[in-house]
Amino acid sequence: MESMGQPESREAEHPQLPPGQRLQRGWPVTHYGPVPKFRPERWEFRAFGATADGGKHCWTHEEFSALPHTTVVADMHCVTKFSMLGAEWGGVSTRTILDLAPPAPDVTHVMVWAEYGFSSNLKLADFADAKSLFATHRSGELLTAEHGFPVRLIVPHLYAWKGPKWVRGIEYMTADRRGFWEERGYHNLGDPWREQRYSYQEEPGDGPEL
Repeated sequence: MESMGQPESREAEHPQLPPGQRLQRGWPVTHYGPVPKFRPERWEFRAFGATADGGKHCWTHEEFSALPHTTVVADMHCVTKFSMLGAEWGGVSTRTILDLAPPAPDVTHVMVWAEYGFSSNLKLADFADAKSLFATHRSGELLTAEHGFPVRLIVPHLYAWKGPKWVRGIEYMTADRRGFWEERGYHNLGDPWREQRYSYQEEPGDGPEL
């Protein structure tokens, strides 16, 4: 079930909104499939693939929760055309994971894996952005299950589908590969300021080589 909230107005009144977006009051719940049940004793966060040491790095929920906590203030732009501005997110910086489990030198992309095999691909530079965050909190409160508890990825400068809910790990990749929604017609890059919503808008070089 989705709770869509109330749209306020469009980008004409809010120049900080990307093209085609509207300012949203409240935080809508949007996702594909059911909300997973959180089982802390079975939960782990993994960094694998082309790691610098060739190994897999894992954190239990208790260990992940003990990692350095940071807060960022950042917008969220959904491809369904709503935007939330100036939200406060708390959690673990993606750079913390990159430091603890470094990628190999030839890594160019990251696949973010979530519950039920959901995935989203990102350029390594987008994943490593200073405001990219594995969020556990919003406005000082734990995320609800519907909004991605225990962990969701926030990549503020891209459309929100690039930041999955219920994240379970990351895969370092030496070449790009499309994720769940990218395989189903969404743009491989997802820049809201360029309104990169759908794959038919892609230009040469935007997606993986066939």
